[in-house]
Amino acid sequence: MKRRPWAAFAALWGVVAFFPAAEAAEPPQFQVDPFWPQPLPNNWIFGQIASVAVDSKDHVWVLQRPRSLSEDEKGATLTPPRNKCCAPAPSVMEFDSDGNFIQGWGWPTVKPWVTNEHGITVDNKGFVWLGGNGENDSAVFKFTGDGKPVLTIGKLAPSGGSNDTTLLGKPADIEIDEDAHEAYIADGYGNHRVIVFDSETGAYKRHWGAYGHKPSDDKLAKYDPAAAPSQQFGNPVHCAKVSRDGLVYVCDRTNNRIQVFKKDGTFVTEWFYDKPTLGAGAVWDLNFWPDASQTWLFNIDGENNLLRILRRSDGAVVGGFGRSGRYAGQFHWVHSIAVDSKGNIYTGEVDNGKRVQKFKSNVAP
Repeated sequence: MKRRPWAAFAALWGVVAFFPAAEAAEPPQFQVDPFWPQPLPNNWIFGQIASVAVDSKDHVWVLQRPRSLSEDEKGATLTPPRNKCCAPAPSVMEFDSDGNFIQGWGWPTVKPWVTNEHGITVDNKGFVWLGGNGENDSAVFKFTGDGKPVLTIGKLAPSGGSNDTTLLGKPADIEIDEDAHEAYIADGYGNHRVIVFDSETGAYKRHWGAYGHKPSDDKLAKYDPAAAPSQQFGNPVHCAKVSRDGLVYVCDRTNNRIQVFKKDGTFVTEWFYDKPTLGAGAVWDLNFWPDASQTWLFNIDGENNLLRILRRSDGAVVGGFGRSGRYAGQFHWVHSIAVDSKGNIYTGEVDNGKRVQKFKSNVAP
């Protein structure tokens, strides 16, 4: 394997890079920015970073969990104060590309709200969509950019199961197909499906399970890497991302695979990654390189704590970086990924990682 000069430099920044032999089209390379974002105002501190998204202005939206902070982390807000710092930051936070804070809103002042924040996306009209994976989080919510409720799909109530067309089941992620006015929901932590709604009215459109079949709520067998591939999505179904050429890429997290579909739910193919991985699984989130053909896919893996660069045409691993750790460029339970128009990557970490990181691309798309 030929070692590029960048790889040695990257090690100084806490990024562990691995690359195959040179190909006709080289994948991008990345350098962590250890100073992104800028220090938060108002004595705020991040909780777990549930999700990150980038809007049409390349602003970065962070969905974080204020209720995940320990007592010592939010000690300044206790009565009496335990220490000098800190206070929970707002659930939803908007930053510019340089990491400057713009605005924030969310729990506990915005209603309705989820029990446990999980997924966020911002559509091209500036509406903010989010969902949760806590108890009775059977809905996703659409807000204006400043936090005013616009639309609710489902409701906060016990789920009706994987074939209920009105309630969700702890949805993990939302993706908006702008041209078709459709919302794709990875549903998720309670159910075993992808479900699609009209993004303007909330009307149900269609849903499907693994391999495009009708989903089942039968009890799942414990994942076995030596067994035949599961005919069900595992828990969670963690993402559903729509490409420009009309394919839907689904993160079947604990089954260590990406399944690819047409928009109508027709199964196309599947790819497995680090099949021996147990625990929380190897496929946590996906996003696209923003060139015209979306040549590369970026797949984050919060169990192995790495980022894979995949060739989108066949799912082959062509590069990547990361390892478990807390230095800049390393990860602990990396949970979400977003990519801006310049090819810069943003990641969010849950558990006790509780941070956002920016990785600058070495080339423009």
